[in-house]
Amino acid sequence: MSKQNVTRRQFLNYTLTGVGGFMAAGMIMPMVRFAIDPVLKAEASGDFVATKMKVSELTGEPVRVDYSFDQKDGWYETSQTNTAWVYKTDDGKIVALSPICKHLGCTVAWNTDKENPNQFFCPCHYGRYTKDGVNVKGTPPIAPLDLYATKEKDGILYLGQLIPQ
Repeated sequence: MSKQNVTRRQFLNYTLTGVGGFMAAGMIMPMVRFAIDPVLKAEASGDFVATKMKVSELTGEPVRVDYSFDQKDGWYETSQTNTAWVYKTDDGKIVALSPICKHLGCTVAWNTDKENPNQFFCPCHYGRYTKDGVNVKGTPPIAPLDLYATKEKDGILYLGQLIPQ
């Protein structure tokens, strides 16, 4: 065995470097994990959210459908509630419209304007949309209402992402 003499200066240098490295790792690792951990977690949920509306109950008259889902943002999980106006067309296709007016973001309602029946009406600036979500010319909205992707599973209506119009 060979003997290597370590001077006091080398010993202090090795000790301080080791202790400093452990302290730096102890501070940096939680920050790295905080930034990367939510990205690495796998989610089991899909893009569609179940509503309480049965497809068999839908008619040609738009009905308000409220649905809730859990939204996860990092470690924060909150329950969100959204709304859609849903109806069936004459050929049986399900249409789900966003209730958000394209003028200033107010909420539209179906058939609430007595002067213009059977239209979506925005009370903020008197904007109007036809039943299929197209903005009426001469009113404030600049674009049609957005559509939700829809699907049916076991007789229940599922709503997906908004499709901008």
